[in-house]
Amino acid sequence: MIPTTPLLPVRLLADTGREPVLPGTAVLRMETTPRRTGTFDGAWWPRSRDLGSQLSGLLAVLSARLGPLARVGLDAGAWDERPGQLIVDGRTVRIDWSAVSDDTMIVTRGDQDHFMFLVIPPQTAPSLARAAMAMAVRDDNDASAERILAATGVTPADRTPVLPGTAGW
Repeated sequence: MIPTTPLLPVRLLADTGREPVLPGTAVLRMETTPRRTGTFDGAWWPRSRDLGSQLSGLLAVLSARLGPLARVGLDAGAWDERPGQLIVDGRTVRIDWSAVSDDTMIVTRGDQDHFMFLVIPPQTAPSLARAAMAMAVRDDNDASAERILAATGVTPADRTPVLPGTAGW
């Protein structure tokens, strides 16, 4: 379990058309999907791969908008640590890990409401992040995360963790 950490500001945008998109931005649509393929309900661009500092802020903002959250499904290879739960606003949110490497996150509210997010790699350039987020939340989008990232110019190098002492750190 990750202890409660100070929340970094998360900007929750209705769309990506008018406001600047910076690391830490999340975009949310109010539609749900029950699986990890197809239409995205939102997109999130974390500032780093440090789950404790990144996910707490996002879940606090989403809880204020959606109500209490029960669990989050994440890609095991995309984060520096893999706790089983996180405390958000005094409530325990379970974290489920998978090794699917599909650049997605599923947020569950209650037993049936699933919100699927495209997760933009932290190293992505702002213009590419904006394009990927906008494509993910389009009403007519049925592209996978892999196809969205490729179509908007996000490369596999953007998905590689930046290690201390290397360029970009």
